[in-house]
Amino acid sequence: MSDNRQWAREAIRIIEADFQRSADTHLIPLPLPGFAGIELYFKDESSHPTGSLKHRLARSLFLYALCNGWLKPGAPVIEASSGSTAISEAYFARMLGLPFIAVMPATTSKEKIAQIAFYGGQSHLVQDPTQIYAESERLAREHGGHFIDQFTYAERATDWRANNNIAESIFQQMRFEKHPEPTWLISSPGTGGTTATLGRYVRYRQHCTRVLCADAERSVFFDFYQTGDASLRLDCGSRIEGIGRPRVEASFLPKVIDAMVKVPDALSLAAMHYLAQRLGRHVGGSSGTNLIGALMAAQQMKAAGQSGSIVAILCDGGERYADTYYDQNWLKAQGYELGDLIAAVAASAERGEALPTSVLRANI
Repeated sequence: MSDNRQWAREAIRIIEADFQRSADTHLIPLPLPGFAGIELYFKDESSHPTGSLKHRLARSLFLYALCNGWLKPGAPVIEASSGSTAISEAYFARMLGLPFIAVMPATTSKEKIAQIAFYGGQSHLVQDPTQIYAESERLAREHGGHFIDQFTYAERATDWRANNNIAESIFQQMRFEKHPEPTWLISSPGTGGTTATLGRYVRYRQHCTRVLCADAERSVFFDFYQTGDASLRLDCGSRIEGIGRPRVEASFLPKVIDAMVKVPDALSLAAMHYLAQRLGRHVGGSSGTNLIGALMAAQQMKAAGQSGSIVAILCDGGERYADTYYDQNWLKAQGYELGDLIAAVAASAERGEALPTSVLRANI
């Protein structure tokens, strides 16, 4: 057995041992008084060792790269990210003794940059967020490293039938609930890998569950879902860190999604603040986006006279956004006045009132 093969074998053992030491993430019920007979749960991915949903993805990407023979002892791993995936990948890179470089937009929160540094990674910041791919490829060439490329490989690296599968975990945890088979699963798209996993799994297991994808304002995914035009581009990045992309990514698979909504950033942030109030702790902006998706699904079920359950993803904690989304001065500087929108989210969740659909785009 070659030295590199032996090293990869040991690396895989180390990652698998780390997985065995980790418990699964929690499923948290969130009552919706405005929707009688409809139960909402949040799959709390913030309880992973690196604090976000991206921990699952990073683990899968490293295993995929190792099994494909792409990683080598001492050679750096490079990733294009808005922060959370890079944090998780830095964790696994340190575990394997590999240098790690995160290529990220210059607007990435300083808390995320600090966490990457905590795990021994470097942050390479670029002013133009659309250039993170090209910069990652350049750095990989120059340093003789591997661009792990979450946006291409997320849906391939994750085994949607078993092994580190969030969908399987959700259905196991729902077994003893009043409505064990969810009517809807809700996830926002970053790479598209989570929605691909959810959509494939419910088909594979022959569930009637539908998948709703809640997109960010500055993102092309919703428009691609509507038009099928893979050439769509934006010249700016998403303001909701971790989700939304300026181009159509290879891991976004629209045919396994049953419905989409496009949520304005202000409404996502308002929902984030409302959810934080209800849970008694801070959550990230993408969790607010997912709450809006869940409320849209609940409105659809209520109109159809349905009862049942909805499971949405709580992607990460809010500690990473203390100086942005939870800073009133920052919000004002960005032009966000959230008071009325927070009240609208509360009215929807607690009294079943319609969301301000004049600012929403939906295909549900």
